[in-house]
Order: sequence, then C-alpha cells, then structure tokens
Amino acid sequence: QVQLVESGGGLVQAGGSLRLSCAASGDTFCASTLGWYRQAPGKERELVATFIRSVGITNYTDSVKGRFTVSRDAAAAKDTLYLQMNLLQFEDTAVYYCYMRLWPVGSGCGSYFDHPEYWGQGTQVTVSS
Repeated sequence: QVQLVESGGGLVQAGGSLRLSCAASGDTFCASTLGWYRQAPGKERELVATFIRSVGITNYTDSVKGRFTVSRDAAAAKDTLYLQMNLLQFEDTAVYYCYMRLWPVGSGCGSYFDHPEYWGQGTQVTVSS
C-alpha cells in the first residue's frame, strides 16, 4: 500500500507561482504511474500531469504545458512528488490531488496484480484574477 499527503496549496495572484508537494510512503518502489489531477468546482476531475515509469515520459494536459513541471525526489528520506506551477491563471483554481498506481513488477510488488490506485486528500489552489 501507499500513503500520499499533499501540501503547498494556497492563494496566489494570477501570474504567480506555487509548488505543491506530495509525500509518499509505503511501497512507492512499485509505482507504475504517478502524477497530479485537479478538480475545479462543478467540474470533473481532470489529469494535470502523469509520469509513466516504464518509458520515462511525463505527459501534461495541454492547458498547463510550458507552465507546470512534475518532478520526483525518490532519494530523499521520504519519496516526494512535486508540481511546480508557474504563470498561474484563474482557470487553474482547483483542488489538486496526487496519485500513484502500482504494478506487480519488481521484487516485493507481486501482490499488486490488480494495479491499485492511491490518492492523497487534496490541496486547494486558488488563483485570484
């Protein structure tokens, strides 16, 4: 299993920056994909960025390309996923969630044959226009 805890959200003016953090613990070495989603009021949850471990590629939704960057510090005492958000726009206002999907590849991961997903509790980002 994996536990995810986000932090770093807040209120920022349009054009500003924020960096979200997602502290991950548990079987993070079994991660196949990891990244960020967001959900704005009255809208469905949408993918922001996802890192596909098998090919080493990060995909971004079109609206954040060139402004948002995902990174990961797996060497730290606690595996942490980051979302650096620059040039924030009012439309970026949402609750942001980090997620991690596991797979049964590698030593100690065999029990994750059903590719479970884990989510953090979310952190609010509000961009004032």
